[in-house]
Amino acid sequence: MDFCEQIAADIEKIETYLRGVFAALPPRGDIFPAMEYSLLAGGKRLRPVLTLACCRLCGGDAELALPLGCAVEMVHTYSLIHDDLPAMDNDDLRRGKPTNHKVYGEATAILAGDGLLTAAFGTIAGASGLSEGQRLAAVSALSAAAGPQGMVGGQVLDMDGEDRGLSRPEVEELQRLKTGALIGCAAHMGCIAARGDEKTTRAVAGYAEKLGLAFQVRDDILDVTSTTESLGKPIGSDAKQGKTTFVTLLGLEACQEWVEELSREACACLDGLENTAFLRELARTLIAREN
Repeated sequence: MDFCEQIAADIEKIETYLRGVFAALPPRGDIFPAMEYSLLAGGKRLRPVLTLACCRLCGGDAELALPLGCAVEMVHTYSLIHDDLPAMDNDDLRRGKPTNHKVYGEATAILAGDGLLTAAFGTIAGASGLSEGQRLAAVSALSAAAGPQGMVGGQVLDMDGEDRGLSRPEVEELQRLKTGALIGCAAHMGCIAARGDEKTTRAVAGYAEKLGLAFQVRDDILDVTSTTESLGKPIGSDAKQGKTTFVTLLGLEACQEWVEELSREACACLDGLENTAFLRELARTLIAREN
């Protein structure tokens, strides 16, 4: 398969899996519809795609990695629901649709996020074809990436940084936790599922770190240059909330140059490994994305 065929096939598998996670469970008021409203709203599915690609890179069966990648996507979705709440960014639009709390109310939106977070760990625990040690490693990796030493910690730094100028190291640390931690975890999940060797796992970690930073810098660029219709969410929200971004610090031109440099550095981490074409093309695609 070429890149486009592979990513389309992967996304189809991911969507099918996610549609089935809660499908057979008995109803509990609006909670499952609210969870699925955000979980099945589309998006790039970068994180589970990265899990499957890194599993293949390590010589593993991507089917075994699918529950792990989807668990990361569930955590990512929970974070978006909570991030949009009035107590956080107070956004009304996400992926071209009203945000979860605008449809289901704040209380249900909070619980929908909570439900996705906890269900993610149950998904890992029930992943078939993986050893107990692999499932334990995956739970440990996701809890570290999602918790106060990862994404939650980054969100705290993001909120604390509103309406005050942050330095470049502070913004890099904030984004390393808030955005980069889950992207790195998604890549690591693929290595866990495939029992990747130390050399490949280190290379994947380096790649994911650079990719995560490039992804965020591109996000900051699009928040200034794109449109609400293209992004599916309000633009200029960072400036309105008094947040320091990479564009604030460096300017648009320097940020674009940095994104391209980070993409090259990400790909360089894969030098010496075989079957890296998909991951290299993924990096190139992400830095040119328009949403």
